[in-house]
Amino acid sequence: MRNAQNARESPKELNWPLWPLVPIYPYSQRRTLRHEIVSDSVWTFDQLQGIFYVTVPIRMTVIKLDEGGLLVYAPVAPTRECLRLVNELVAKYGDVKYIVFPTSSGLEHKVFVGPFARHFPHAQVYIPPHQWSFPFDLPLSWLGFPKNRTDVLPSEASRAPFASQFDYSILGPIDLGTGTFEEVALFDRRSRTLLLTDSIVSVPENPPAIVQYDPYPLLFHAKDTAFDDIEDSVENRRKGWHRICLFAFYFRPSVLETLNWGEVFRNALKAKDRSKRGYFGLFPFLWKENWTRSFEALRENGRPFVAPVLQTLILNRSPRETLDWADLVASWGFDRIVPCHFDAPIATNPQHFREAFSFLEKFPRGDRNLPETDLQLLRDIDSGLNQRGLVPPAKERV
Repeated sequence: MRNAQNARESPKELNWPLWPLVPIYPYSQRRTLRHEIVSDSVWTFDQLQGIFYVTVPIRMTVIKLDEGGLLVYAPVAPTRECLRLVNELVAKYGDVKYIVFPTSSGLEHKVFVGPFARHFPHAQVYIPPHQWSFPFDLPLSWLGFPKNRTDVLPSEASRAPFASQFDYSILGPIDLGTGTFEEVALFDRRSRTLLLTDSIVSVPENPPAIVQYDPYPLLFHAKDTAFDDIEDSVENRRKGWHRICLFAFYFRPSVLETLNWGEVFRNALKAKDRSKRGYFGLFPFLWKENWTRSFEALRENGRPFVAPVLQTLILNRSPRETLDWADLVASWGFDRIVPCHFDAPIATNPQHFREAFSFLEKFPRGDRNLPETDLQLLRDIDSGLNQRGLVPPAKERV
């Protein structure tokens, strides 16, 4: 089974022409890496996305249907390379029959669905009911969702056309003031695999393979000062990955200080890398000596957890409903979780999944707690949004 590990694909194979709709790294060139997660049953397709070199995987999952054909969960950019890898599965297992878009918001996911669906004209597209997008609330038709074959997921999973093989449950809608949050948990009973979008993640010790195709972002964040060389080594790639994770989850972790811009500009004049790609030598970051402790607390040996943004800005708006959803999903008896970001598959069990949501309880079931010092910026954002009346207040733990 071919995994997309040929690093010599032509630019045409990697081209994503609609990148201006969501202008984030790597812009028009998107490599795709396919992995077989469960033999002859489940495959992931990883691409890359990021801002200011905070680059993380974004993932599509494809599952073989018992009836013949394929189900696609959370499409990624349909580049020529990506489509070729999907069509290799189509040739062996049958056409794409169902495409599940598993969230209600986020152009970084939504922008791919319509273009992907156009390449599989016999596939039915299913979406959760309360659709919106940020920063621009665009109609689905503007994003290319096919009008005649896009349906809302039935409220009862037993009424879905793929009910003989899959269970699903929709978390939400959770009112966020400017819109709502929804996520579709999809469980493939045959492979005992749970698919999620954003709610659960796990952080690997080493940078994922898709991140290492172009190691520059890793090496950029491995620098300690503007005066450091860009040196490619296993240690620097890992160091850069750890810092990228802290940026991605906390925005500004407690172990990070920022220099004043006067000093930043003066340092840039003497920087080793003053290229356009190196932001002309601008490097405003200063990491404290103990920064690795924050990463270790975040990773906790790969234990699954709820991302800090969801903990502090979203799920705390609806703790009872979230816990009820988590209880239902935990009843499915899965062996692994495949989320749309960071590590996959996560070898775990329903108990550890359920414990990840204990931050919503007055008496948590587990002992997984992220450092409050690292969560402080997100707490401040939450407080500011609430004081301005932009989001509803968080509810008490249950």
